[in-house]
Amino acid sequence: MNTYEYTVNGKEYKVEIEEIEGNKAKVNVNGRPFEVNMKNTLKSTAHNKPNRVEMPKVNATKTETAIQPTANIVEKQEIGAGAKVTSPLPGTVTEIIVKVGDTVKQGDTVLILEAMKMQNSIEADQSGTITSIMVKEGETVMEGAILVTIA
Repeated sequence: MNTYEYTVNGKEYKVEIEEIEGNKAKVNVNGRPFEVNMKNTLKSTAHNKPNRVEMPKVNATKTETAIQPTANIVEKQEIGAGAKVTSPLPGTVTEIIVKVGDTVKQGDTVLILEAMKMQNSIEADQSGTITSIMVKEGETVMEGAILVTIA
């Protein structure tokens, strides 16, 4: 098992690659398991076959659009203007209640995040208009991941 340490937006992540088969990798991020779909196919590491995978070193503290760990790697989206509503804990987005352009009041629920078998209502920190939605239903997010922006 290969282990890598990354710093993304000042938060440290320990990534362990368990297995790579075709374009799917089984990884653990800070002890949490994920299956990652990759664009390029790499040699298999199944059945204890030795395979060295060089991962790039990342220190992404410069911009807010750094890669957010997710179960499936998705295209990087542009972050909308305004305040960022972030995930208070790791979990899975089960329902997105708002759309870009919707007007919300402070305290309105913008999405539902399942964490540790509990449904958590994620609320708007301020009143305004939704300028971007950075996640999709079914997506797994880490603590601190940007979910939506409100201006």
